[in-house]
Amino acid sequence: MALFHLGKKQEEAKAPACACGGAPTEETGVPGGACCCPEAAEGKICCVKVLGAGCKTCHTLHERACEAVRALGLTLEVAYITDMELVMRYGVMRMPVLVINEQVASAGKLLTVAEIEALLRERMA
Repeated sequence: MALFHLGKKQEEAKAPACACGGAPTEETGVPGGACCCPEAAEGKICCVKVLGAGCKTCHTLHERACEAVRALGLTLEVAYITDMELVMRYGVMRMPVLVINEQVASAGKLLTVAEIEALLRERMA
């Protein structure tokens, strides 16, 4: 039923584009481009998202991403987006998708916690 948006929570569909509350704009290239946060330019992680259809694999990736964020001591919330209109804006064809600072880090693969931590560390360098 998630395909037809029946029974979906409104908050889930209106997830902010970024942890800073910044909205996607053409100038910043968000989504799918550089993040709109000044912190991202400084090599910090400001937003992590999991995009998916709401299946078990997508939920698992979200849980693992949350675990990886906690393990690295980051103080941000991992957004879980199931709104297909928002997902399509990233130009991905396979789910689940991991997005870090508005850039697709992985698509179509269930990553381990260690793999997610490595991707986060790459972007923090």
